[in-house]
Amino acid sequence: MEEMKSERNGAAVGIWRTLDASANRSAEAVRVLEDILRFCFNDAFLSQEAKAIRHELAVVFASDDLQARIRLRDVSGDVGVGAKVEQTPPRTEAKHVFAANAARASQSIRSLEECSRLVAPAVTEIFERLRYRIYTLEHMGISTITSHENFHNVNLCVLLNLDQSEIEFKSLVNRLLIAGVQMIQLRDKKSETRRLCHRVRITVEQARDYAELTAERKCIVVVNDRVDVAVAAGADGVHLGESDLPVSLARKVCGHEFLIGRTAHSTPEAKQAVLEGADYLGVGPCFPTKTKEFKDFATDEFLREVSEEIRLPTFAIG
Repeated sequence: MEEMKSERNGAAVGIWRTLDASANRSAEAVRVLEDILRFCFNDAFLSQEAKAIRHELAVVFASDDLQARIRLRDVSGDVGVGAKVEQTPPRTEAKHVFAANAARASQSIRSLEECSRLVAPAVTEIFERLRYRIYTLEHMGISTITSHENFHNVNLCVLLNLDQSEIEFKSLVNRLLIAGVQMIQLRDKKSETRRLCHRVRITVEQARDYAELTAERKCIVVVNDRVDVAVAAGADGVHLGESDLPVSLARKVCGHEFLIGRTAHSTPEAKQAVLEGADYLGVGPCFPTKTKEFKDFATDEFLREVSEEIRLPTFAIG
């Protein structure tokens, strides 16, 4: 009896030590995520989310439910201290540090979730909720970092309709490529699907041929609204408006490497696009345009907020 009781007590102590180690590990990892987002990528929106997660963890760790973990801490008796791993993924850039610490945070919070069920079940649901927030933060962070790489030096997106003849259209695309345009968006709500698909293929082929001829970076080609046409015609991406498919559903159709843009008319819409995993934003409308009529235009306050808070590549509409 005494031996069984001793074993149970030893197991309980081990659970508390696991909670303590996981608490320290998760807090440290989330702090690194916050610092990377704040100082390396200047992302106010995502760094604030990381900070909110870190603060919520701190509140839970300071609660009466988890105080035993500190009293039972035994660093000198930890058999894992000093253990070496022969191979670890290389970390040569800030994005590698971000990815590694996102994984560390989610793993340690999972350990907190499972072990708390045994000795502090009142906080288990909190850990489960925070784990999913880490998953979302990782997704948003990686998407933003990758988008900056995809849109490096892409400062202008030219919107084209399909009013011209095919010869005129080819000539226009060629002149845009020679002028150094880095991104073309085909926007036409009138043309039948076959004609739209054909024009997209023409643009994609011209962009590819010009890049091969000049050894310059290929111009990005995106299609407005039509995910099906963009995928079928070999475009690089699609731009979705507020009434189009959600980014998550579009991603199921086109895959993770496809570029998906989202229109935002307000700061909440812009933040929601980041949450959904959009690759870039079109904000506004900021200026009049010949491809679409607008009644209202974006306020300076909205444009300033997006510029200051969101680091996703963003284009002014119009």
